[in-house]
Amino acid sequence: MNRMGPRLLRTAPAILVLALIIGMFALSFFLTADLYRIIHLNLPAWLTQVINSLLGLLVAGLIISFSGWFARSRGWISWGNMFGPIIEALERIGAGDFSVKLDDRYRDHQIVGELASTVNRMALDLDQMESLRQEFVSNVSHEIQSPLTSIRGFARALEDDRLGAEERHHYLSIIEEESTRLSRLTEGLLRLASLESDRARIAPSPYSLDRQIRDLILACEPQWREKEIELGVTLEEVEITADEDLLSEVWTNFIHNSIKFTPRGGKVRVDLRRRDRQIEFKITDTGIGISEEDQRRVFERFFKADKSRTASNGGSGLGLAIAEKIVEMHQGRIELMSKLGEGTTFTVLLPLVAKDGAGRVAGLPSG
Repeated sequence: MNRMGPRLLRTAPAILVLALIIGMFALSFFLTADLYRIIHLNLPAWLTQVINSLLGLLVAGLIISFSGWFARSRGWISWGNMFGPIIEALERIGAGDFSVKLDDRYRDHQIVGELASTVNRMALDLDQMESLRQEFVSNVSHEIQSPLTSIRGFARALEDDRLGAEERHHYLSIIEEESTRLSRLTEGLLRLASLESDRARIAPSPYSLDRQIRDLILACEPQWREKEIELGVTLEEVEITADEDLLSEVWTNFIHNSIKFTPRGGKVRVDLRRRDRQIEFKITDTGIGISEEDQRRVFERFFKADKSRTASNGGSGLGLAIAEKIVEMHQGRIELMSKLGEGTTFTVLLPLVAKDGAGRVAGLPSG
């Protein structure tokens, strides 16, 4: 009993600090949730997490800093020295410096050591989030700036009175193409943000999947006929319960990409089969293929495996990211097999019956 007293006294401040940090994160979550609801702001989940983490760290850092100052003023030097680096690290994180890393000097103090490890993990996670945010902003800026530069340049060229009617018409057509490209980019960004929001839901209903895919292939007939592509289609009759409109975006994206990246006279094959309690959609082309290195990043936003793509034949790099998100919302997955210069095969696996946003099977009563 005599030994338990000093041991509790040594661990009590560490427990108090840990409880304080957890409390601040919980408080920041509820405060921001109420604020978003009041002002009707719907942010992507990853951005909400960043804001909550920063707010929680900032408030906790301020309170711990005050606690450290109070402890030092009371003469609690040993605890002040122990928590000093942790407090400093939290203050730096609160100021936006996520490169901090505490050493392992606290291994002999279980609670304080765990607190230091938690701070290191949070700093690493926030640093990765910040890197993703900066990359996202850079990509968006680049994708928007490119068509805007073209529009501005050709608009100035049109001010030249010496231009002939043919040149003027050519410049106007380029401005129209770049405006369309910019519109597609903003639509894609809004679409992806909507799908990633906490309120994103699917509305599953029974429908004929083979009919949907057949109609989409026929809608693309002018494109594959123009390139003299040999198209092979095998569609097993499949009734699926899913969000028809959302899945239409997935099939359209894969069909368009296969036609776009298959050379003239190439082949594209589409297969749809039922596998036990799921469906398998497979599309194979004899196009340019994707390198092993690029296959790991092909579903990232703005990533373009074909570095030679121009504005006229290249998209925004959002199509596969949107397709992957829609498939995930249906509890499915996408598989990729490709060899550079030989072609690509995308396989989509989906359950026959998808659940809605509340986790219910379509057509069944809730409760």
